Amino acid sequence: MTTMHHDDSFDLTTVRDEAGDPRIGIVGALDWDTADDLTRTASACLGADPAPRRLSLDCARLTLCDSLGLASLLMIQRRAAEVGTLLRLLNRPPSLQRILEITGTSDVLAANGAETGELTPPEPDRATTGAPLPPPQT
Repeated sequence: MTTMHHDDSFDLTTVRDEAGDPRIGIVGALDWDTADDLTRTASACLGADPAPRRLSLDCARLTLCDSLGLASLLMIQRRAAEVGTLLRLLNRPPSLQRILEITGTSDVLAANGAETGELTPPEPDRATTGAPLPPPQT
């Protein structure tokens, strides 16, 4: 599946890896005009039943990531965690890494394995899942 943006400088290509999990190749600028395209494409992948074990975003040809692009990546990470899918940001260019560092999201992502390209789903928030909270420590 390929999604072309109206100016032909942005492209998303979704393929399946060897395990059958989706891999979305991002070409061009992830910005105000294109972030929704990535969010929709990733959400469609994550909405499969069953959800994929992994979702890979290949950023090798990403040329720019602005604040809306970063918001898209964080929304995708949150959605992946909700469905128990491992999110991987592959081939991150230095410009993306710099945005993550400047915004303080590099540490958040690194805590989830981003340095290896894999973002593991965080533990579900018990307050929002209805799971009982552990007893208080005395």
